[in-house]
Amino acid sequence: MTAPLLRIEAVEAAYQSSIVALHGVSLDVRPGEIHALLGANGTGKSTTLKAVSNLLPAERGQVTAGRIVFDGHDTGRTSPADLLRLGLVQVLEGRHCFRSLTVEENLLTGALGRDARRSEIAGDLARVYAIFPKLKDRCGTLAGLSSGGEQQMTAIGRALMSRPRLLVLDEPSMGLAPLVVRDIFEQLRRLNREEGLSILVAEQNSTVALQYADRATVLDAGVAVLGGDAQTLRQRADIQAFYFGEGVASSALVDEVAVASPHEGA
Repeated sequence: MTAPLLRIEAVEAAYQSSIVALHGVSLDVRPGEIHALLGANGTGKSTTLKAVSNLLPAERGQVTAGRIVFDGHDTGRTSPADLLRLGLVQVLEGRHCFRSLTVEENLLTGALGRDARRSEIAGDLARVYAIFPKLKDRCGTLAGLSSGGEQQMTAIGRALMSRPRLLVLDEPSMGLAPLVVRDIFEQLRRLNREEGLSILVAEQNSTVALQYADRATVLDAGVAVLGGDAQTLRQRADIQAFYFGEGVASSALVDEVAVASPHEGA
């Protein structure tokens, strides 16, 4: 089987050298798949994604054990800027935009991290507008004056301008109307199916994430407690109770859903 594009191996992480956030988390993302990272607020999803992009040091955090490998590169030994050039591009939680720049200016900043001709950038911009037509209509609007959905589309569009091979998304549905969420996920799935874009998405909204993902991993208190095929997880009525931390999963659930391992899919 094809080697994973991203492999997280028994990773532990802490903030300020004392607040442990991850306990031996392992998962992999295969080329051309959508992998959902599920869990309630505070379970370690954002920490995992920041560890993937080597962004923890900026928040006084660090990976204290294990390793993360993206396409053969140890992310802990690779700068965030170099990871972006290699094709690992993250959209942080919170719809981060340059509020004083227009929507189009925000999109263009996504091409600054790579060497590209003006014609290539123009083509990428046209592609983003084809994916999110609303952005073309609002291209001259200040990002800070656009709606929450438009800001999220801008943040994702800016990431696409970097030509990612692995797009890492942190809570893209947060605070958005259901129709907007559906539109964003439909476009992400189309990019995945038609262009082979690999996606790792962290979500509290398990219903949406499992609808579009190929596989999923569930975090609870910084531990990867369940993992496997998204359709299998989606069909379990009792996954919701476990997912929201209302109790320990039944032995039947553990038996039927493969526990995530560092060698899954190898």
